[in-house]
Amino acid sequence: MTTTLKSKLHDDLNAAIKARDELRSSTLRLTLSAITKEEVAGKEKRELSDDEVLKVITREAKKRREAADAFAAGNRPEQAKRETEEGEVLAAYLPKQLGDDELDAIVAQAVEEAKTAGAEGPRAMGAVMKIVNPKVAGQAEGGRVAAAVKKLLAG
Repeated sequence: MTTTLKSKLHDDLNAAIKARDELRSSTLRLTLSAITKEEVAGKEKRELSDDEVLKVITREAKKRREAADAFAAGNRPEQAKRETEEGEVLAAYLPKQLGDDELDAIVAQAVEEAKTAGAEGPRAMGAVMKIVNPKVAGQAEGGRVAAAVKKLLAG
């Protein structure tokens, strides 16, 4: 039984191939192969759940962002643009990302929770991250979350 998200990727890939949309088809093809690679990793082959497929897509999107930044820094705008566009194709499959204000509000609430539990100052980082991570899963990247927590704890 295939997961719904994975079959949607397959359907979209077929549509992109028919439409001769090279960017979309190559991006989806690479992502599907990353999913397949994840499925055959380990002792036995298995189907990934939608959550696991989302993690793979998130990882692939992050790779595109990092590559785009690296190409931009290396003065290679064409490759940077391509990586950014591939990242945008993948972003369409991810949950809507939280805005900075929304993220800060969730972090602020978690800092309060951690304080009432006795965790304060820079050492509270781990406690706060434990509270925040499940609330923002898939909606904000770990680095962004950590930066927001650090900023508020230092505040």
